[in-house]
Amino acid sequence: MRGMDINLEAFWDYYLRTSTLSQHDTRYRVITKTHRDVIEVVKLLKAGATRLDIKQRLRDKLKCKNNDEEDVLENSIDLAASLLVMCDCGVSYGCSRNTTIHWEHNSLKEFLTKLFAAKPILAAERTKFEKSFKAVNLSRIAALEVVWTDNLVDHLRLTDDDTKVHIFHHASFLETQRWSSQSLLPANLVAETIQTLALLFPSADRETRKWASKLPFVDLRVYQCGRLKADLRQIENFQIWRDRLVILKQIYDEAQPKTLRQWWHDRRNGMQWYMFWFAVLVLILTVFFGLVQGVEGALQVYASLEALSGHPNAGR
Repeated sequence: MRGMDINLEAFWDYYLRTSTLSQHDTRYRVITKTHRDVIEVVKLLKAGATRLDIKQRLRDKLKCKNNDEEDVLENSIDLAASLLVMCDCGVSYGCSRNTTIHWEHNSLKEFLTKLFAAKPILAAERTKFEKSFKAVNLSRIAALEVVWTDNLVDHLRLTDDDTKVHIFHHASFLETQRWSSQSLLPANLVAETIQTLALLFPSADRETRKWASKLPFVDLRVYQCGRLKADLRQIENFQIWRDRLVILKQIYDEAQPKTLRQWWHDRRNGMQWYMFWFAVLVLILTVFFGLVQGVEGALQVYASLEALSGHPNAGR
């Protein structure tokens, strides 16, 4: 992968969590109990086998057949598919946050190609991504909470009344998919997702690194996806994630600072920022000099009283 520093620790953490849950969730029975079992299904998926073909191959492995045979086979295929492409095929185990996809026919690659081929529907002619449009400012200015997701389908999705934005942070996984000849993910999906990460987490951006260091565990390569030049920050360069980016940009543009912290970080309008802080400075100086004058007045009164108390005729 062109000598890049790829670290799949975050991916393997996801892999272990998901596969372990599949073994302990009594509502979600599978026959892919071991890593070798998963790999066998993965090989079929990469070979372009249809869901029906894979199900038929797995049916022979069932030791005891019962009424839930179909569910067990479906679950086993969904588990392997989810682990392979990091798209939730129905293995969220009650996690209401995840968007699940429903692959029923054809090969997984054909299904994903069609799934991510939908055309954008929102108007975006006037949408521009300035340098300030990055994750740290979405948090500081637009008050959006960044939620890391292991589900590629949920990338850039807004939830909880548009107060949280989900971001797929597995940049190392995406890089391996970009250069793999066996990847089932559409090449344009992988490339554009990395491009959105470069937009939101520009490399060598100190603000981003300092802010992100306080966030939960994440694939650190998310901060090494590059920095987009002006010509690449145009909405026309995005197709798959365009609609979600348009909505995200609208929320960012409409956000108005409500606290001093937000006012300090919100420098989208330079003149407004300077005028606000000039007014704050004037207010602080006015209060300060008012206090100084008040203290001076009090000292003068105190000195006068002291002088009167020491006068020979005082008290007569």
